[in-house]
Amino acid sequence: MGKLEGKVAVITGGSSGMALASAKLFVEEGAYVFVTGRRQEVLDEAVTAIGRNVTGVRADSSNLEDLDRLFDTVKREKGRIDVLYASAGWGEPAPLDEITEQHFDTIFGLNARGTLFTVQKALPLLSDGGSVFMTGSVASIKGFPGYSVYAASKATLHAFARGWLNELKGRHIRVNVLHPGPIATPMQDQVLTEEAKQMFESLIPRGTMGRPEEIAGAALFLASDESSFVNGVELAVDGGFSAI
Repeated sequence: MGKLEGKVAVITGGSSGMALASAKLFVEEGAYVFVTGRRQEVLDEAVTAIGRNVTGVRADSSNLEDLDRLFDTVKREKGRIDVLYASAGWGEPAPLDEITEQHFDTIFGLNARGTLFTVQKALPLLSDGGSVFMTGSVASIKGFPGYSVYAASKATLHAFARGWLNELKGRHIRVNVLHPGPIATPMQDQVLTEEAKQMFESLIPRGTMGRPEEIAGAALFLASDESSFVNGVELAVDGGFSAI
């Protein structure tokens, strides 16, 4: 029997990278997953890659109507959520003197506002004793030039987790934050130059980027009953990147 046998999981931003690797692993461990993505073609490819026990829903987590449509689909098809992995997020660098209102609103609109309303709108479907976790970033506890807005948006998530776990303790719903370090993903290719990648790799003790599958293993831990006494943590999965 798998670690998520019979569970229903929702993974936002699950059409690529770390979240897609997690969706594949969750299905292997017995879950039915709903994954979202903003581009239909990429979402269709993800559903094909996952292969079974999956529903893809085109949705932008910063759009509340899209979130309503997502959870209407979950309610109609499965009627509940046991695991909510709010992973949709985005970040690109901008030094302090170049930050614009649009830059701030775009990043906070998805990473903070979108995550908040993802969890809020999932609440009526969340099973008592369920697991909620969000994708943070070790950037929120490091000080990298150009990433202050992104880091701040991710730091917000731990504040959310602390407040929400207290509000949801009567339902025994756990709320955690998964903090990936530098991971080789398609999004990383979009926002980092080769020089930046080399710089980040030099700060990882083993000298190489993490792999999406390594994040998926940690996500499985937070989703499963193995983490039943883990609540309100920031779980860094970064190869020691944030420790030195």
